[in-house]
Amino acid sequence: MDLTRAKIRDLRKALDTKEISAAELCGEYFKKIDEKDGNVLSYITVTKDKALKDAENAQKLIDEGRVSALTGIPLAIKDNICIDGVKTTCASKMLENFVPPYNATVIEKLNEQGYVLLGKTSMDEFAMGGSTQTSAFAKTKNPYDLERVPGGSSGGSAAAVSASLAPAALGSDTGGSIRQPSSFCGVTGIKPTYGRVSRYGLVAFASSLDQIGPICSDARDCAVMLNAICGHDRHDATSARVDTPDFTEKLGQPINGMKVALPKEFYEQGIDNVIKTAVMNAAHELEKQGAILVDCSMPSLKYAIPAYYLIACAEAASNLSRFDGIKYGFRGEGRTFEELIRDSRSKGFGEEVKRRILLGNYALSSGYYDAYYKKALALKQEIIRQYDKIFEQADVILTPTAPTPAYKIGEQDNDPVKMYQADICTVTVNIAKLPGISTTCGYTENGLPIGMSFIGKRFDEQTILQAADAWEQGFQTVAPKL
Repeated sequence: MDLTRAKIRDLRKALDTKEISAAELCGEYFKKIDEKDGNVLSYITVTKDKALKDAENAQKLIDEGRVSALTGIPLAIKDNICIDGVKTTCASKMLENFVPPYNATVIEKLNEQGYVLLGKTSMDEFAMGGSTQTSAFAKTKNPYDLERVPGGSSGGSAAAVSASLAPAALGSDTGGSIRQPSSFCGVTGIKPTYGRVSRYGLVAFASSLDQIGPICSDARDCAVMLNAICGHDRHDATSARVDTPDFTEKLGQPINGMKVALPKEFYEQGIDNVIKTAVMNAAHELEKQGAILVDCSMPSLKYAIPAYYLIACAEAASNLSRFDGIKYGFRGEGRTFEELIRDSRSKGFGEEVKRRILLGNYALSSGYYDAYYKKALALKQEIIRQYDKIFEQADVILTPTAPTPAYKIGEQDNDPVKMYQADICTVTVNIAKLPGISTTCGYTENGLPIGMSFIGKRFDEQTILQAADAWEQGFQTVAPKL
């Protein structure tokens, strides 16, 4: 049995029965990383020495019978989540040599479980992009086709899980950055409700939209990961004071009577026919399991992309103002204060990051604030209202995760607007602060994965996990031929 293709629950059993030690399991993954990651480029930093220490500590816990769900389980972490003593670059030259002196809250929670760190995964620079090709260090490739993108911005995490270079990984999702790469790479990723998981220690892109979440091989492993990382955190003012349920509780329960909404706008112009067909076929399979399909409408979807990018870029411009070569980040040259900042930011940031900073500052500038940013905030409230209306008649919403399968590397390099439009199926979930999970629902003729997403009510991750799990139990996935 190839343990690197096993689920977390199978690895838990293998560790607890002493079929394999934590160090041996860790070694199996590093062996595969050495063999395969030269092609995939999913990792920026591989932490072998730290992993061996983590595995040694985990094995002591296992031997003493003090075992948690993730004790001894190797995991990969997106490179915008701070880990004490481990380089955290955000895939940017600006933070190329940044080593945090503290742990993000999610890392503290994983440490309490006794996890093993495999390394930090690649991403779009400062999480800005949908392809992981804006990374300054590792331009990740899709394990299903090395000529195609893995999606982004959490493309490194999704590719690592897809290629069996980690059993699970953490990513972050601002407008689909967990779900879209999960769709492209044929894995399962969940974006929790905003505030469900602490953002303390996550390098901010857009503070009102960002959320950390897991990428795994299936919904059941996502539930296990959520159990480990959720909970209120006094370090994060946006952390919700809500009880954390057992996210595995509804797994395996029938979906008979579950109302599944299908907003017509998510299936109209701009969505490839192969995507529509696969998602609708999945909807009818769910109907055979007892789900009730509900037709509905979300008219504001056509305004979602401009609203999202105005809000996200405005917040990014504010958040990234701290990186000036003096307080933080890469330091350029210059004889004057102004020259130093200009050189630092010009050389430290990549083109996509600069584009979004300019867009954000423009939207916030005097004379344009009311015309752009204020209208985007009004649209945000309308999107929330329309979701609330749909949930009056449905338990979950089913949509495509992305309008197309994974596209060729370089295909959208000269058309950023086209890349922005590719987020149409995911951004409203972040705007409305809802939970969403993407899982594979089919494959194209040339074997590329197709993803669909379940969207849930605020703080109702249990139901979307139940729906995704019900689908996955009857669906046969295809591993990449890497």
